[in-house]
Amino acid sequence: MSRAVVFAYHNVGARCLRVLHAHGVDVRLVVTHDDDPSETHWFARVADVAADLGLPWIAPVDANAPDPVATIAALAPDFIFSFYYRRMLGAPLLALAARGALNMHGSLLPHYRGRAPVNWAVLHGERHTGATLHYMADKPDAGDIVAQQAVPILPDDTAKEVFDKVTVAAEICLDGVLPALLAGTAPRRHNDIARGSYFGGRRPEDGRIDWSQAAANVHNLVRAVAPPYPGAFTTIAGHPARVLRTRIVASAAVRTAPTLVVAHGNLVARCGGGGILRIDALEIDGRIHTPAMVAERFGDAPLPLPGSPGETPGSRR
Repeated sequence: MSRAVVFAYHNVGARCLRVLHAHGVDVRLVVTHDDDPSETHWFARVADVAADLGLPWIAPVDANAPDPVATIAALAPDFIFSFYYRRMLGAPLLALAARGALNMHGSLLPHYRGRAPVNWAVLHGERHTGATLHYMADKPDAGDIVAQQAVPILPDDTAKEVFDKVTVAAEICLDGVLPALLAGTAPRRHNDIARGSYFGGRRPEDGRIDWSQAAANVHNLVRAVAPPYPGAFTTIAGHPARVLRTRIVASAAVRTAPTLVVAHGNLVARCGGGGILRIDALEIDGRIHTPAMVAERFGDAPLPLPGSPGETPGSRR
C-alpha cells in the first residue's frame, strides 16, 4: 500500500482527498490551512473531511518550517500530493516523497499557471479550462504533466460555476490516472511553460468596472468576480454599487458614452467600447435594486457610468 502525505484545501482538496481514500492510499497525514476569518467560507473544509475519514491532520502556519518537515520526514511518504493548498512547498519537503510530489492545478497547463486560474480564464473569455495533475518543481505549476481533464466555459458561466466544474474535473483526472500512478506506469510529459501563461493573485479592488470597455469585457469581469467572490463594483449616481449578473444583448463595436437606463422593464448598460449589457442583478448601497426601484429612485433619464478607474460621474440624488 502506497503511503502519502496530502496538502489540501478548498473543494478540490476535499474531493481529491476522498479519491485517494477510495483507492486505498495510506494517507499518513493531511496538512491544511486554518480558515481566514476575513474570507467568505463557501467551500468544503478539508479538516472536516479528514476527520470524517479518520485521518490525522494539522494546520501549520508555515508547512516549510523545520517542525512540519521533520514530522513528514518521519512518516516516510511514497507520495506527496498538493490539492489546492495555497502555499508552495519547498525543496526539502518535495524531496521527502520517494516516488514523487504532485499537484492538482485548476487549468489546462501550461496555460494559466499561478494564482486564481479559474477567475483569470473567465475574465479573458476562455471557452475551455480544466484540471491538471503534474509533478511539482521549483517554479509554480511547471513540472511534468501526468493527466488533464477539460471542461467547457459557457458564455454566461460565473467563476463559481466554472470552479464547480473544475472540481469535478480534478476528481475525474485523479481517479482515472491514480491506479497507473500507484503502479508506476502513469504517463509523464513535458510541461512547456514557454508556450503557456502565468498570472498572479487577484485583489477585491481588481473588480472595479471600467464602463469605457466593450460589453464583452465588462461581462467577463462581472462573471469572473461574481459572488461568492467580492463582485464587480462601480458607482451609480454617486452611490456605491455592485453588478452581480449580466448578459450581453448587443455587441456592436460602436463607441458611445457609457450610460445606465431602464428600458422595457430591464436595466440596460450601454458600454463605452461598444455593446449593450442587460444587468440582471444589481446592488446599490448594499441593497438589491430591481429596474423599477432604480427608476423610482433615480428617474427615467440615462445615468452616466464611470469609464476608466477613478472617473466618477456626479451624484444626482
